[in-house]
Amino acid sequence: MSGKVLIFSAPSGSGKSTIVGHILGLHPEIEFSVSATSRLPRGTEQDGVEYLFYTADVFRALVADDKFVEYEEVYPDRFYGTLKSEVNRIWAKGHVIIFDVDVKGGVSLKKYFGDAALSVFIQAPSVEELRKRLIARATDSMDAIETRVAKAAEEMTYAPKFDKVLINDDLETAFKEAEIMVDTFLNN
Repeated sequence: MSGKVLIFSAPSGSGKSTIVGHILGLHPEIEFSVSATSRLPRGTEQDGVEYLFYTADVFRALVADDKFVEYEEVYPDRFYGTLKSEVNRIWAKGHVIIFDVDVKGGVSLKKYFGDAALSVFIQAPSVEELRKRLIARATDSMDAIETRVAKAAEEMTYAPKFDKVLINDDLETAFKEAEIMVDTFLNN
């Protein structure tokens, strides 16, 4: 199973992190890849747990040193990426890597890892439902939420670039569908 990669991508508020957490709880052989970002922590996020937090300048220096498998400048000076060292750390243990990344990162990771990866696009039932979820999360300002909702509409056009699309309109159903997708991929 070592050398396999699971990629979960979605617009903000689609339930991606919740589904990834569920999969992690079922599979001790799967390990979360902590992405790097240049944004500030939200809520109770901790460096090295949810993300590796860097300044935009440090992030750019890491890019210049070819330290990333992939990275994106999602918003001006707001970078997200996957460090090569994180991939090597997890594979050295013989574990499967699971990524929780934005849609452009997901497409880049699938191109990089090819058939060794299963890419899953998680979609909320509607853009309005996304807005409600982001408001309920209470981690962003209304301006930030509206920016994310506008971006989500564009991100939904990426769904056909993924191996599987999972519509999350009922969380328990989404959990079961994700379990089947992951189990099928890991056992092939």
